[in-house]
Amino acid sequence: MFGDTGTAARAVGFDMSIPTADLDTDGGPPMRIPLRHFLVALGFLFVGGAGWIATLLGVKAALLPLAALHLVLAGWVCITIMGAMTQFIPVWSGVELYSRRFATLQLWLVAIGLVGLATVLTLGELGLTPTFGVVLLAGFWCFAYNIARTLWRCGSLDITERHFAFAVGCLVLVTSLGVLLAVDFTAPLFTSTGVSRLAVRATHATLAGFGIVLTTIIGALYQLATMFTQTELHGIDGALQRFEAVGYPLGVLALAGGRVIELAWLATAGGVLISVTLFGFAVLLARRLIETQVPWTPMLSRYAVVVTALAAWAVLAVPTWLTAPLAVDALFGAPQTGVLLGLGVVGFVILGTLYHIVPFIVWVDRYSDQLGYEPVPMIDDLYDGRLAAIDFWLVVAGTTAVVAGNAFGIEPMLVAGGGVLVAGVVVFVSNMLLVLFRHSPDSLSIILLGRRLRPSATPTSEGTPRGEGSTRDE
Repeated sequence: MFGDTGTAARAVGFDMSIPTADLDTDGGPPMRIPLRHFLVALGFLFVGGAGWIATLLGVKAALLPLAALHLVLAGWVCITIMGAMTQFIPVWSGVELYSRRFATLQLWLVAIGLVGLATVLTLGELGLTPTFGVVLLAGFWCFAYNIARTLWRCGSLDITERHFAFAVGCLVLVTSLGVLLAVDFTAPLFTSTGVSRLAVRATHATLAGFGIVLTTIIGALYQLATMFTQTELHGIDGALQRFEAVGYPLGVLALAGGRVIELAWLATAGGVLISVTLFGFAVLLARRLIETQVPWTPMLSRYAVVVTALAAWAVLAVPTWLTAPLAVDALFGAPQTGVLLGLGVVGFVILGTLYHIVPFIVWVDRYSDQLGYEPVPMIDDLYDGRLAAIDFWLVVAGTTAVVAGNAFGIEPMLVAGGGVLVAGVVVFVSNMLLVLFRHSPDSLSIILLGRRLRPSATPTSEGTPRGEGSTRDE
């Protein structure tokens, strides 16, 4: 995803680097900034996952399910997206990031706001939700402003940049509605407007899931799927892309608009359009994987799961969109299939993409300057292939069990699947941490905090003091 130079790209052979030959990292932030986002996001994933499992086990704590949902969606998914966009847009678009300081500030504002919000929801101290909601909004708006100013420098936008721009616009709407919902906990706002809280909540969820998360994923995959399969769009691909580029954003807006004003036919039109365009995108992605010119990698194997899950979800969603688009249990299509979309699509895209992003960022930071002077490892040498295979099958098995248990109401299967899923994620995180421990020139404390915790550096196994060369401007 992130290249250094053409020479660097050729040095890592194909595996995932030849397509990066035309990319330039000079405009992006220091590598530790996206890595910091990914580490913090993984922390939220574990905490949110623990909250979800606690709910399944019968733990009663005020609004714990809502807190867990925000920790996973806003904490893991959105912070990962923030880190990836902050690095990806300058690199892909060839423009300088508007502000590196904002790229750091956004993370801590979101993290503080989210920790506070999840805590008060869990404890039932709803009077404090607006306070932390505003902090959270400030963090997301800081990110949105930084990305918007960066995209402005691009001039005309390509297919990926247009998706990112739409996602940023949805982010502003989602966070605004989120603050209003937080305030409404203690000072009812919607009773005098003629709009119900339930309708606002449904709109909030629609714009978050379809408008922010899936829009970002689709936009990124347009580049990643061609880049890392070394294929090009051809034949029906062009028509599918043009249809999705127009139809999907219109579908999101129609579904959200239909829900906020409770107009069923408009929501139906939007939902069906979303399903049809996403099915078409699944076909486009499948064609890229089938035509791949390179050996399969952990990234591509996980994208194959995404194709299956996305196509299945789209087919299952259509009957619900046609009959009950405003139903409470149909926020994300057919009842009980939101898990399929969340785990099978969003989860596997993130895990698969991180299998390239993290090693590549570390490779560029650690080994690009050594190129041509001494042997350097390939990107795929940085992570443990055996652990990658183990976490893949654990996550596949866990996701399958969770989806099936949720669909058929089999609680033991749901709990068991959740345990297997957690085990898979633990193996994945361990693999990524090993990449950092073994190869990153920066320690975890420097990545997270931007400075050494101790005055003396700790030598690495290669003899290089860990933490040296860490004075780059952030």
